Amino acid sequence: MISSLPKPEVIITHESDLDGLVSGVLLQRLARKLFAADVRLEAYNHHNWRQRELREKSAWVADLAYEPRLDRPNWVIIDHHATALAPRNAVFIHSLNKSAALLCYELCRQQGLGSPELDRLVHLTNVGDLFLEDDPDFVLASDYASLVKHYQFWNLHALVNGQIEQLLNNPLLRVMEVKRNIEDPLGFAWARENINEISPQVGFVDTIIGNTNLIVHQLLEQGATKYPVLLTLFRRANGVIIASLRSRNGQAVKVVEKLQGGGHANASAATLPRSVKTIPDAITYLRQVLNPQKETPVNSLEEAFAAFDQSQKSGA
Repeated sequence: MISSLPKPEVIITHESDLDGLVSGVLLQRLARKLFAADVRLEAYNHHNWRQRELREKSAWVADLAYEPRLDRPNWVIIDHHATALAPRNAVFIHSLNKSAALLCYELCRQQGLGSPELDRLVHLTNVGDLFLEDDPDFVLASDYASLVKHYQFWNLHALVNGQIEQLLNNPLLRVMEVKRNIEDPLGFAWARENINEISPQVGFVDTIIGNTNLIVHQLLEQGATKYPVLLTLFRRANGVIIASLRSRNGQAVKVVEKLQGGGHANASAATLPRSVKTIPDAITYLRQVLNPQKETPVNSLEEAFAAFDQSQKSGA
């Protein structure tokens, strides 16, 4: 596989999470080892990435879902999101069961670029990104995942000067721990009492404070709700609303397929139509989509009234 990798003009990764940060830096190191070149790193959220022109003749792309426009010779796509598409021209390194960081790290290790520190960081990244809630490091991994969400991709990159190993035991993790210990119990108690039904299988969790992922995880783990699938909603900067679904029994991905989304068995997400502009609109939309239409009764209400009226006339 390594021998088939073309020299990239650019390395592109996902800006919004730790998986993207670790993946991008690892690929830079791999390119430096293979080609003795410092390749620039670019990072995008999903919306901005879809607006970007693809000018380069060669590129490595990590943690951004495969789409047909990426099927180009000398392009390498390393990703873990569900897709039914298979490229003909691009190199596609893909697994649903490994984060992009782990896929990139496996390539790096083949070139002797592994270390105990990276082993640990990539493990934590993998656990947090795939929402491996049964892993003993899940809570700690969620703290690491929160770093990028709170401090932003390029701020963290600059803080450690691209040396991602410095994220291990970073003092900022204490901030995440304090926030978790103080905010999450408050957020959990509030969320538990304010779950709204979307369907008999799906409950909407409106978290007003705390780490949403950990609160939802705790609700499911403690059996604090009758719903096997819990759904949260958030709005991106461009106004698009995202539905995030979590479960413990593999049902999340089954539900998200009805929303034309994807992801993993117990951690999935879907982008709602642009016509859905507010959270209340989203709840209404989700209730319509996720509740099977009841069969129309033989007699509608109007027909029932008509029949009743006719019976009154007949009995007169």
